[in-house]
Amino acid sequence: MSSPQLRRADRQMSGQGANEMLERGFSARLATVGEDGYPYCIPLLYIRMHGEVYVHTGGGRGHFRACVEREARVCFEIDELDQVFDYGRFECDSGLAYQSVILFGRIRIVEDKAVKQRFCEALMVKYGKPDTERPRGFFPRLDAITVYAIAIERMTGKELALPPLSEQWPAKDRTKTPNARP
Repeated sequence: MSSPQLRRADRQMSGQGANEMLERGFSARLATVGEDGYPYCIPLLYIRMHGEVYVHTGGGRGHFRACVEREARVCFEIDELDQVFDYGRFECDSGLAYQSVILFGRIRIVEDKAVKQRFCEALMVKYGKPDTERPRGFFPRLDAITVYAIAIERMTGKELALPPLSEQWPAKDRTKTPNARP
């Protein structure tokens, strides 16, 4: 089965750009498919480590874990939104400046305690307070969380930069509604 083509190839981000965004992104949505065939999507913090994406949840066996155990294929998405801008005379002639990365891969549960430890340390480097006085590297609930690793099979990035004011309406009219009159 071939990969789907990126519909808006004019907005395709370079591979380097997609990798850089994946490194700096704040939070993501991770989608699985349930036993009933419905998608299930949750927001998560994440890190990239050893070429894979790592996330975690509580240790309970909820809907997410059941989905992962049933089907390893997942979709992972991050985005950074900028602003809505006008390009034409009508409200529907608006655009959104953004960057996004979507990756597809296979997820697995990480059992190795040393890897879970490194994940938690890296997570705190990315999201923790650098000036904390709390003990570092000590995670007494390490056995109470589930860490997942996603092996990336394919990844795409898209972006639309905010156009300069000289390219936005009313300076430039790019109305897309044919034959429309206000």
